[in-house]
Amino acid sequence: MAKEANLDLVEISPNAEPPVCKVIDYKKFLYDQKKKQKELKAKAAKTVIKEIRFGPQTDDHDFNFKKNHAIKFLQDGSKVKAFVFFKGRSIVFKEQGEILLLRFANELEEYGKPEQMPLLEGKKMIMVIAPKKAGK
Repeated sequence: MAKEANLDLVEISPNAEPPVCKVIDYKKFLYDQKKKQKELKAKAAKTVIKEIRFGPQTDDHDFNFKKNHAIKFLQDGSKVKAFVFFKGRSIVFKEQGEILLLRFANELEEYGKPEQMPLLEGKKMIMVIAPKKAGK
């Protein structure tokens, strides 16, 4: 039947009992499959992570400036990765860095919620804040 119609006999589901086959144009079948996969990939949510860097002795003005940037990022739906970078001997001020990040998370409470508490990794203390959903 496939040869008469100048089409291909394509096995759709080989594990079924009996196996399922269709008489179709194989090139068009492959094209449609690629198109479906491309659509699914385009619809998949892409998470964007924006980074904001602090020093352990960041002043109020700089803090507020960076906080406003973080608010904008969270409203756009991006995650914010805030970190305090300790240079040289400033690692002595770990507590100050943690207090700074907790204050940052507290002030962004209405825009996003922290995914993890401040965590020291090498010379960086990192905290990730995810945006709140629009419906909540």
